[in-house]
Amino acid sequence: MSDMSAGTSVSLRFANLTRRFGSLSVLRGVSGEVTSGRALLVTGANGSGKSTLLRCLAALLAADSGTIDHHEAGDTPLEPWERRLRVGYVSPDLAFYDELSVIENLEFFAGLRALPTPRAAEVLALVDLPPERLAGALSSGMRQRLRWAWALLHRPRVLLLDEPFQNLDAAGEATTRALLERHLDDGGLAVVASPIPLEIPHAERLALGR
Repeated sequence: MSDMSAGTSVSLRFANLTRRFGSLSVLRGVSGEVTSGRALLVTGANGSGKSTLLRCLAALLAADSGTIDHHEAGDTPLEPWERRLRVGYVSPDLAFYDELSVIENLEFFAGLRALPTPRAAEVLALVDLPPERLAGALSSGMRQRLRWAWALLHRPRVLLLDEPFQNLDAAGEATTRALLERHLDDGGLAVVASPIPLEIPHAERLALGR
C-alpha cells in the first residue's frame, strides 16, 4: 500500500486543546499523543468533540488554545499548511464531484497534489471500487471506500479517521481494516474517532466527555 520511508519516525502530540463555537465549549483541555506504528482511538458520545479534534489535528480548524506538534523525520514541528498536505483524512463530510467518475475524481485530486496519474488507479484497486462508476451513483458504502482511496492517495504517514468503517459491508470493513493494519505495520500512525468502541491494533484510548 505504501512506500513510506522505512525507519523514518513520525509522531503527533497535542496538549490542552480547547475549541469553542460561540458559547458552546466543545474541546476543553484535550491532550494525547501517538507515534509510529501506533493508533489512538478517540471515543465519546455524539457531540463530545471527536470530529472537532480531528479537524484541528488536520489543520482544517484552528484550536482556540493549546499546541499540536506533528513531526516527520525532523526536529521541527510541521506548520499548519504542511499538516493539511501531509495527513490522510477520512470524514463523513468529505464530498466528491457527483458528475465525475470515481477515477476522474481521484485523478483530479492527484493533479492538485502533483501526483502521477496512475496512483489513482492503484488506490482504487486497494479499496475495490469500479473506476468508471459515476460518483453520484455510488452507494453510501462505496462512497466510504472512495473516501479511503482519497485519504491514501498521497501515501500519508498520518491517517486521521472519523468513523472510518461507517456504512461499510463486511467485505469493505475487512478491506479497510487490513489497509489500516498495513499502514501501522509500515510505521505510520493513526487517530481513529468513533462513538462506539472499536478493536484497533496497537491502539491507546482517549475518551472525550460532553
